[in-house]
Amino acid sequence: MLADPVLRLGVQDRTAVARLLLDQAATGNPEAQAHLGQALLDGHGIERDAGLALRWFRIAAGRGHLVALNMVGRCLELGWGCEPDLPGAARHYQAAAERGLDWGQYNYANLLSQGRGVPRDMAQALAWYQRAADSGHAKAMNLVGRFHEEGWGIPVNAALAFDWFQRSALAGDFRGQCSYAAMLVRQGNLDEAAQWVMRATRTATPAFLAKIREAVAALPAAVFAPVITAIDQRLAPTAP
Repeated sequence: MLADPVLRLGVQDRTAVARLLLDQAATGNPEAQAHLGQALLDGHGIERDAGLALRWFRIAAGRGHLVALNMVGRCLELGWGCEPDLPGAARHYQAAAERGLDWGQYNYANLLSQGRGVPRDMAQALAWYQRAADSGHAKAMNLVGRFHEEGWGIPVNAALAFDWFQRSALAGDFRGQCSYAAMLVRQGNLDEAAQWVMRATRTATPAFLAKIREAVAALPAAVFAPVITAIDQRLAPTAP
């Protein structure tokens, strides 16, 4: 993923950052081009324009910027600034993956595991998740754990699943934290499980928070009531 350009450039005003990025991008700087694409995609300091963001990502990717190459894949997958093109997304993810980008490896593995844009291939999906996980990608660590837990194309191995879930949890992935907590619950370690679920509530998406709430509602209230309270506070509408 791209580092925050506010930190990279040492300028606090995002509009000023966008101007600096535009100036540097125009000189052919691929890092600035990739950051400008992200600013345009997010609408940070500049009017949101997904189509123009994709153009800058393509330019930076053409200059060898791997994160931009992955972001072209994201745009093609999700239809940001273009019509969705899953085969095109797979090609860009694969190119980034083969050149060593962990996010490219993770995203390509996602398409392989789901059969979107490419034929479904769980063995190849696991291989790419494993490569990303070995590079420290927290989300990929959780998926490697899921493969071992569920036996998707490989023998079930609870010990390896536990190990990868723990790694993912420690690396900060909220799904990994919940996967790890679920195994702790099955082992009877409810207090530690509740601590990990609480950590997950800080970064989980609203949709995932709703799933967490449903799951913990069936667990002992004496341990998990604070988790439910934290979720309800995060999901509560904010005052206008």
